[in-house]
Amino acid sequence: MKRVLPVIVVSQFLCTSLWFAGNSVIGDLANTFELTPDFLAHLTSAVQFGFISGTFVFAVFTIADRFSPSLIFFISAIMASLFNLAICLNGIHVTELLVFRFLTGFFLAGIYPVCMKIASDYYQEGLGMSLGFLVGALVLGTAFPHLVKTITTQLPWRYVVYTTSILSAVGGLGMWLLVPDGPKRKTGQQINFSAFVTGFKKPDFRAAAFGYFGHMWELYTFWAFVPVILFTFKNQNPHVELNIPLMSFLIIGVGSLACVFSGYASQYFGVKRTATISLLLSCLCCLASPFFLTTGSALFLVGFLFFWGLVVIADSPLFSTLVAKSAPEESKGTSLTIVNCIGFSITIISIQFINLLTPYLQPQFIYMVLAIGPVLGLLALTRDKRTAKFS
Repeated sequence: MKRVLPVIVVSQFLCTSLWFAGNSVIGDLANTFELTPDFLAHLTSAVQFGFISGTFVFAVFTIADRFSPSLIFFISAIMASLFNLAICLNGIHVTELLVFRFLTGFFLAGIYPVCMKIASDYYQEGLGMSLGFLVGALVLGTAFPHLVKTITTQLPWRYVVYTTSILSAVGGLGMWLLVPDGPKRKTGQQINFSAFVTGFKKPDFRAAAFGYFGHMWELYTFWAFVPVILFTFKNQNPHVELNIPLMSFLIIGVGSLACVFSGYASQYFGVKRTATISLLLSCLCCLASPFFLTTGSALFLVGFLFFWGLVVIADSPLFSTLVAKSAPEESKGTSLTIVNCIGFSITIISIQFINLLTPYLQPQFIYMVLAIGPVLGLLALTRDKRTAKFS
């Protein structure tokens, strides 16, 4: 029992390193495939759309509730690693590149939400803290390809892809061999095509879900555009020395500490209250971004981005905890999966919306648009406070 949480945390980290493997080598891909500058949004959206499609299939067929979650995690990790590796094939075209990233995202649906299901099958008390570690591992895994790119700067970009694919396979194998089905898991359930909507009939579930949706509008768009923000600053201030891959890793990766801290904090201040404070702070970062993006000081900008990187993700494990605690027991895995599905659908809209605004707005004002999500999420949490029964 004691080894379970460390194993699933490490496995989550290793497997989710696939998520931004393409983003970390976008410059090399642009040269190899002669891509336009706006291709980053399309590459990120391909993974997100794959994840959405995967979570929808997993939710409709209640896969995480009907089959062994550890086995699903293992199979998904192997398949995702293979499709990640496929972008290294010689002679592929841009369309095939996007298809392979889509399929990588599809099988990530059997990793991230399924990992939360595994945790909830083991931990009822202290679930917020456990999911804090898990989402922290997701954050670190998402940032990790940028670190690998920094370390392998003198090597071909394919080494980043090779590394993340190997790590995913190792993580999947570790989960399968070392983590049996949890004691809280209900087995032998039949397929139920309506299970993914039953949770939304509960006010507390709806409030948590809509808070999460607002958070997701901001999160992945911020992560995807961190290198763009740094690159834009460096172009405007050519005298400044800035290691963009390393700084991108640190700014995104620091959020893993915030997830762990928020998990602990929620035990003292309550899950909903801690999530609300984090969402409010990230909203304020969106609104204040023009001031910091035009400061001209690298130290000032990077400090701000570090703070934003902390608060933008700190509420994620808490919303997942609220969803897991308020979901119907017989369809908990499916409820977590469908909420992830909708949340990641929102990330595509957000990323593409920011991409469309780029020619029309000055760079420093674009990211204020990200405040839309947190504002709506805060309204959802406030509106349902009379009926929701969050801790």
